[in-house]
Amino acid sequence: MKSLALLLFASAAFAQHGEWERWEIGADVGYGFYHNGTIYSPNETLTAGIRNRFAAGFTFGEETYNYLSGEFQYLYQDGHPFLEGPGFKTDIQGQSHTLTYSLLVHFTKRDRRFRPFVEGGIGGKGYIIAGPEPFPQPAPLVATLSDHDVWKVVFEAGGGFTYRPAHHMLLRAEFRDYMTGFPRQQIIPAVHNTARGIFHQFTPLFGVSYAF
Repeated sequence: MKSLALLLFASAAFAQHGEWERWEIGADVGYGFYHNGTIYSPNETLTAGIRNRFAAGFTFGEETYNYLSGEFQYLYQDGHPFLEGPGFKTDIQGQSHTLTYSLLVHFTKRDRRFRPFVEGGIGGKGYIIAGPEPFPQPAPLVATLSDHDVWKVVFEAGGGFTYRPAHHMLLRAEFRDYMTGFPRQQIIPAVHNTARGIFHQFTPLFGVSYAF
């Protein structure tokens, strides 16, 4: 009887402890690759966008329900704005910083080791310049690259899964799509030319988190 009582007490304590694990903090790394935009002029069409580069970030989340959680997410991507046309490919050194709040919908309960999810969120994305403008500009009659920093509203959508190999530890793999409008104050079309395209930063990420 004494052994049974101890076992029941230990089980109740573990379950109660599990209930307290409502917070999660983690870091992730990956790669950001872009679906870019286009600049149209009467005589020439240029591809305009951001270079594909590595990405890294962190998350801070709260989970109070079995199937729904919320997260603040930050992501850095080392991508340079560029213009590309016949015979040239020019960029300006830069990076992006993305801050979002996302909701995650989980397909299994909190006590499962393997938990697939989908996510969606909104926030801000800064296209930040770290180098000088190209001189001379490669196609000034079509578009120019500017050293202006630009912040855009960003929408985030994606999905993935977490796996719990040990108490308090979560491994995570996911794919996010960050979507903004064309940063026209940084990649500037010449007068009467047109810039079109939604910038998609497709980003696979792998990370580890601590749950507490």
